[in-house]
Amino acid sequence: MTYAGGRRILDADSHLMELPDFLTRHASGAMRDRIPRIGEVRIVADGIRMREYSGRLGHAPEVVEKLTALGDDLTRGPKWHDALGAFNTAERGTALTLLGFERQVVFSSFCGRRIFGEPDLDVAYAAAGAHNRAMAEFCDGEPRLMGVAMVPLTDPRRALGEIDAALELGLQAIWIASDAPGGRSPGHPDHEAIWATLAERRVPFLLHVGSSPLYIDDEWMNDGHSERQSARGRAEVMGSKDLSVVFHSAQRFISVLILDGVLEQFPELRGGVIELGAGWVPDTLRRLDHAVDIWVRAEPHLGEMERKPSEQAREQLRFTPYAFENAGRLIEESAAELYLFSSDYPHAEGGRDPLGRFSRSLEGMDEGTLDRFFARNFLDLYRNVA
Repeated sequence: MTYAGGRRILDADSHLMELPDFLTRHASGAMRDRIPRIGEVRIVADGIRMREYSGRLGHAPEVVEKLTALGDDLTRGPKWHDALGAFNTAERGTALTLLGFERQVVFSSFCGRRIFGEPDLDVAYAAAGAHNRAMAEFCDGEPRLMGVAMVPLTDPRRALGEIDAALELGLQAIWIASDAPGGRSPGHPDHEAIWATLAERRVPFLLHVGSSPLYIDDEWMNDGHSERQSARGRAEVMGSKDLSVVFHSAQRFISVLILDGVLEQFPELRGGVIELGAGWVPDTLRRLDHAVDIWVRAEPHLGEMERKPSEQAREQLRFTPYAFENAGRLIEESAAELYLFSSDYPHAEGGRDPLGRFSRSLEGMDEGTLDRFFARNFLDLYRNVA
């Protein structure tokens, strides 16, 4: 018996755990000394573990044997670098067999802000290229793994070149920052070729935690209680205040993308918002529908839309709820097409039993809705998957 049991599951979010040379090993000689280092991370315990594993190709055979023996309890086992398949492809294949997942999308863990937050564009694009080659290497030889490329959109010409290179490597989605690239709205004409290319190639763009800064500004942490501790850099990547607003930039990006008419212009374009929760989605779509209804006279271009924003989102966007969110309630408030399963393996944020938690929140839903959440919505997003 696998963790998935008899259900077909395609996992929209997992991670590889980089080692310190993840980027530099795949960088060109001229840029190797300039691209960001990932040897230090904010999770203190994991930063120590990363250094311990530096230079190793995988876990020791006796450790692999012990982790494999967990069987369908694998998600209750060690997390981060200590997990089975954290940074070794063959081990990840074993983990997938134990989990019983048909496909699994793979993001890096520590590169997001080091690339998207890099002000030097030469460095940012060199690091993105190194990341994408490293990701392709990790996924190579295991057809169930679907690697995600990172591409800054700041320079549209360079972005298109990096998208082409990433797809040639076999990567299957493009992770972008949820900012105004180069000081432009995502609906700016300079980006049309990017959206057109992704639509034509049937490859989704993705926003993921790390597409914007993880932390709220320091002034919001200045509460006058210096004795209080934050979970940042300790037990968790983020603190409680950060979690409450972490989706804001993705919400803004998606809203502007729709109101600028990008989804309407490119109906074959698909996008996903991953590991940013989904409790905010139903209200956002209602607000976007209201925005068009209220401002259509003052902003006549809104009247050119043939579909409501909520209809565009239902057809073209997908969101992963957190395991602690009530996925059934979100579906009742909006639409079953919008949401899909993710494990976040091997990160601790995914919890010890994401499948169980989601399944309990979906109790009473019909089989068609369950199949949508665990499989079909994934296939709507990743249309190149057989």
